[in-house]
Amino acid sequence: MSDSPPGHVIVGRVRNAHGLKGELVVESLTDQPETVFAVGHRLVAGTLTGAATPRGITVRRARPFKGGWILGVDEITDRTAADLWRDRYLLIPESEAQSLEEGEVFLHELPGMRVALVSGEAVGTVAAVYELPQGLMLDVGRGDRPSVIVPYDRAVTQVDREARVIRIDPPAGLLD
Repeated sequence: MSDSPPGHVIVGRVRNAHGLKGELVVESLTDQPETVFAVGHRLVAGTLTGAATPRGITVRRARPFKGGWILGVDEITDRTAADLWRDRYLLIPESEAQSLEEGEVFLHELPGMRVALVSGEAVGTVAAVYELPQGLMLDVGRGDRPSVIVPYDRAVTQVDREARVIRIDPPAGLLD
């Protein structure tokens, strides 16, 4: 996944078109999809890499669907137009985002963070974040050594947004 531009937060990713009237199947990337995808809410259209565009879209219809959401938006009225949105991101202004709790982080903040073991030993720096069926994965660059893919849910013990440090307790053999 790419990071969102300054001032915006990624809240969803369009997976594909649905039906003939331009509806979008959206994977929610927010803890508050009922608010973000509410009828009448304006979203910022993103590119395939997560960059914001000048375009906005307004939610006309929204309903949960197979772990995601189906959205009808005012600006897309047929399947041909909806097909062009596949894999694009949807964003909101950062000012509209829910405040984070202690230890929480926006996905777009992870790239560039330092990674260290719980003991404090440096591991590397997050080069990229991937959303896979197995869960969120951090691609951690380690300088002269090969990078390593760290499973977020299984290894991350602490995220310090202020210090930009992620502490991990990796599964045995992961860093070998």
